[in-house]
This record gives sequence, structure tokens and C-alpha cells, in this order.
Amino acid sequence: MSNIATSAESLSREPLSNFDSFKIPDWFDSQLLVGMLRGIEKEGLRVRADGFLAQTPHPSKLGSKLTHPFITTDYSESLLELITDPRGTPKDTLAMLRQLHVLVYQALPEGELMWPLSMPCMLSSNDEDIPLADYGSSNTGKLKTLYRSGLGIRYGRRMQTIAGLHYNLSFGDGLFAHWQTKLPAAKSQSLIEFKNDKYLGLIRNFKRLTSLVLYLLGASPSVCPCFIAGREHDLELMNDSTYYKPTATSLRMGKLGYTNSVQEHLDIRYNNLPEYIAGLRRAIQTPHASFSALGLNDDNGNPIQINDHILQIENEYYSPIRPKQIALRGETPTEALERRGIAYVEFRAIDLDPYSDVGIRLSSACFLEVMALYCLLSESPDLMPEEEEELAINLERVVNEGRLDNLHILNNGTEQSLQDWMLAHLNSMQPLAALLDAHHGGNDYRAAVALMQGKAGNSESTISAQVNADSKRLGSLWQLGFTLANQHRDAILQHTLSPNIQAKYEVVAEKSLLQQAELEANETEDFMDFIEQYR
Repeated sequence: MSNIATSAESLSREPLSNFDSFKIPDWFDSQLLVGMLRGIEKEGLRVRADGFLAQTPHPSKLGSKLTHPFITTDYSESLLELITDPRGTPKDTLAMLRQLHVLVYQALPEGELMWPLSMPCMLSSNDEDIPLADYGSSNTGKLKTLYRSGLGIRYGRRMQTIAGLHYNLSFGDGLFAHWQTKLPAAKSQSLIEFKNDKYLGLIRNFKRLTSLVLYLLGASPSVCPCFIAGREHDLELMNDSTYYKPTATSLRMGKLGYTNSVQEHLDIRYNNLPEYIAGLRRAIQTPHASFSALGLNDDNGNPIQINDHILQIENEYYSPIRPKQIALRGETPTEALERRGIAYVEFRAIDLDPYSDVGIRLSSACFLEVMALYCLLSESPDLMPEEEEELAINLERVVNEGRLDNLHILNNGTEQSLQDWMLAHLNSMQPLAALLDAHHGGNDYRAAVALMQGKAGNSESTISAQVNADSKRLGSLWQLGFTLANQHRDAILQHTLSPNIQAKYEVVAEKSLLQQAELEANETEDFMDFIEQYR
């Protein structure tokens, strides 16, 4: 296992582990793609005309961030989150995402912009200047704010201003039902159990390929000085106001970004659903000494974190991909999964594409769907801690120096050229792109894979390389972000919504305000009693 292949020829013959002999199953055809749905959740910071973080409240024209189904906030009052419906095509999904951007720009105070980069710039050195999202006076709303307060005292508020994009994907039941008939061993399972197993197989394979996503879609090779003030780091100075790593791809996904050492040893596994749920619950129920030391309440007795456990709630667990089920009111994410199984998967390792006015291009969306199908249909053995450690080493290498010439990653204990590894996988994906195109018409999926093959073969054509080149040309990462933010605002505001669509969204906003008011009016329990019971 430890022999290191050296010649390019031997490297190109290195196995792709469980993907090595991938071919489309003979029972699979494009008809089985009926019912495939996708949705996007996209975060973006609101910034002032001078580039500093906006301190204004969430625009009231956008409705209630507690109850609005499409427009809310993430960590901070300034961190917008736009959520599309599940849609039948990537183009429809991006069209709805663009509509939500139009609504936001119609409602933003004069001069405010949506920051196009995942990494924030122009933050105050004082953490308290990053406002926590305020969800109103209901206990549900206060709990959401308290959770954010806990994240702030645990990891610092700056880390919570990082923005990203989640791509949510589900396949139709017809695919799983047909697949199940082809596997005699699966006859004893219910359809829900079979789907759970297949979605978890997809998740394990996506984790094996996360480095590919970070190289191809990573767009955070650099940061503004405000983000790393007071933190230890090994970044280089690009110019007066930008720190970077010359061949980095996605610092957001590395040690400087949205990760924390406490979670590194949780050993939450994806080999079966009960095991995954048990692992998450164990973390939610286990106190952690460093969080206990912070205290549960401040000197005045006001709560400052939900609890002192490794995770306050399930959402605190940071993973590049998650199994998801829509939770009903009063249900936790793990309860929803336990009762109704996996409904869709959430790809989370995606930086905002600063060159797109909505944070993601059609080519990236199509590529993610081809890759998801590849992960679903490939063999997917159990993912054990030893392999997870190897994947973590690869991720760090690609995060920090993914564009380094002749970079190697580990593949089953053997060093292999990253470029060869990526191109082998992308070549294997081509027939699936053709099937997706056959289902949807056109050639968007094949074009997307061809584009990614070009990026894999030439690191200068990646988004991360472009971000560094443009930051140098314009003088700083901030100047790049500010220039693109203004361009995107102008582009978005050239789109007008039809009177019907505009009216539909106005009704949704009004309804959300009424729902929040109703929740608050019916609140009888004191929040301290509520939180004690919750703890």
C-alpha cells in the first residue's frame, strides 16, 4: 500500500478505488430521471455603499425572516439567505433564484449591495458589530437567536459571516422502485429503507470526491485582513489589503474557514441511517469542557448559548453534505429523518461564484447533478475512520494548494496525481451527462462536464485562479468584490418581474408577517421556562 507511484504512466493506471470499474447499470435509462428535483439555498452578506457590513435590520418589505419560505437570514441580521422551491430543471431553479435577487434589490436601502464573495471583507475588529439575526419575540424566534449567540461565543462571530451555497437534490421514487426490483437482496426492505441506503451511498461517494468539487468550484483562495486579525495563519500578503495562498482553491472549506477542531473527532458515520442519527444525537447530548467554561447564562442570568454540549442542535454539525428530510413543526432534523427517511441530499461544499449575479452558474449546477448521479450509481463501500482521515488530508491539500503543478493526493494509501485522478472521474461521468441531456434536451450537461475537464487540465482556468488574478489587477480582493457587487446589482435590476409574480411574492411577504405576529400573540410561556425545558 505504501509504494508511491512515480511515473505519469503508472499514475494514470492507479485505481479509482470503488469508482474504478464504473459503467452505467444496464437497467438504467433516462426515463428514470423523471421526478428528479433540485433547489438552492444561497447566502449573501448585505454591505453598505462603502463596503462595510450593513447594520440595518432585514428589510421589512421582504416579510418575516422567521416565517418567509424563500427569503430569510442565516447567522447575522446582515446575512441574507435565499431559498428556491424544488424545481424540475436547473434553469428553472436559477430563474427563481434570480427572481429572489430582484426582490432583495427592490427592498434594500439606498446604496446597499449583496456581497458576491464567500469570504467577508471590511468587517469591524469588534465582534459585537456583527449583529445576530433577530427573529422576534416568540420563543421559537428567540431560540434561533440564542443558537446564533452560542455560535458567536464558541467560534467568534467573524467565522459566521462566511457565505456559501447549498445545492439540494432528490431523485424520483420511480428510479428507486425500479432499482430495487433488480436487487434480490433488497426485496426484504421497504422502499424508504432502500432509498435511505442508496442516498447514504451517494453521500459517502460525494465525501470521497469533495476535493474534486473544491478544485473545480472553489472561489475563496484569499481573504481580507479583517478576517484573520488576531488569528494564527500561514497566508502570504498579496498586496496591502489581501492575504492569500498562491495555489489555494477554497480557504472557506479549510482550517481558516467554517470548521472547528471540536468536531474533528466526532466520528459521525454515514454507513446506515440509525448509525448516523445516533452519532448526531450523541454529539448533541455530550457536554464539552470548553463550552461549559463559557457558561450557559451571562452575569445577569440571560442565556448566552442553548447548552454546553458538543453541538447545541443538529445544524451546528458541519459536513460537506447532509441527508435531509423536511421537518414538521416541533420536529428536530433527526426525528424527521428517523420517521420518514431521507428525502433529499444537501451539497454544502460550494463557494459562492463571485462572477455570477446569483452566486452559481448553470454549468456548475449541471456538473453537480452529473456528479450526484455518478455518486449514486457507483459502488459505495462503508466509509470508515481510516478512509475519512485520508480524505481529510486530501481536502487540506486541495484547499491550500489545489492548483500546484503536479500536486498529489492519497488514493487507497497510494500517492496519485490530482490531475489524473480528476480527469479519470470526469471521463467516467461523460455518459451520465449524455443521459441527463437526453432527458432534458439540449447539451447543458455534456457542456458542463467538458468545461470541468478543461479546468482539471488547466488550473489557470479555475474560478480560484481568476479571483487571484483579478484581485492583483484591481489592487485588492475587496476591490474585486465591490466591483462585481455593483455589476451584479445593475444586472439584477435589469430583470423585471411580471405583475403576477410580483403580486405573488408580495402576498407571501404579507402572509409571513401575519404568521409571525400570530406566533407572538399566542406565546404564553416565559422564555426562561421554555429554554430550561429545552435544555
